[in-house]
Amino acid sequence: MGDRQRLQAQAKDIGGGFMVRRSLPAAQRQAVGPFLFFDHFGPVEFGAGEAFDVRPHPHIGLATVSYLFEGALLHRDSIGAVQRIEPGAINWMTAGRGIVHSERTPDELRGHARRLHGVQLWAALPESDEAAAPRFEHTPAAAMPRIEAGGAGVTVLVGTAFGATSPVAASSPTLLLDIELRAGAALALPPAAERAVYGVDAPFRVGDEAVPPRQMVVLDAGEAAALAADAPARVLLIGGEPLGHRFMWWNFVARDRARIEQAKDDWREQRFAPVPGETDFIPLP
Repeated sequence: MGDRQRLQAQAKDIGGGFMVRRSLPAAQRQAVGPFLFFDHFGPVEFGAGEAFDVRPHPHIGLATVSYLFEGALLHRDSIGAVQRIEPGAINWMTAGRGIVHSERTPDELRGHARRLHGVQLWAALPESDEAAAPRFEHTPAAAMPRIEAGGAGVTVLVGTAFGATSPVAASSPTLLLDIELRAGAALALPPAAERAVYGVDAPFRVGDEAVPPRQMVVLDAGEAAALAADAPARVLLIGGEPLGHRFMWWNFVARDRARIEQAKDDWREQRFAPVPGETDFIPLP
């Protein structure tokens, strides 16, 4: 099929000149399944003494999903979680009614040259969870099920696919796969209500349709799609049950605009709980 929706990533500066490629939300589409935000960053080289530091900032009404291919980050948040994330692990932070977090280069890496490469996604929450207490879960790489199928290695990061189920607990039916296609691979994709694929590092094919790297292709509902590659390629599959339209402003997501206005006021007046040990404050944009 040649009429699948394609989303071209847009370059965004998330602070201090650190650039990401943002595929969701897009002008043509807000979300794929529950995922309404998709940032791909790196690979970027840091010299000794250079650091990646995202200062404390708030979220409401969503879950952040952090996944690395290379490097390491240190997560801290206002409910007291302190967690290093390394390649293959999932950090799943449910903001609910409100959380503040930072993501920084671990101290022991600041004096060394290194690379950083990964993605961060936001998943919408069911309406019943938007005002729930915030929580944080870390699932290490060793706990992720990995299967071989169709000439590819598939890690089931969230959801169920190919008879394997991730231990990551999502708030709604969600699918996130890390697919490593080998040369000559032909992998039939598992079903989901909505799905999209994104090439991390190399071209691949959806059926007979060529896809360049760093482009997201939304699969047609119900199509029996398969991935193929003539050379090694890494592909992420995202999807799941859609949760409907959300209002989005800065780091806030809600069904109701009034809730976002309240979050703005709460952040401006510093009513969010702080991250222990962090003193930086980012004003509202």
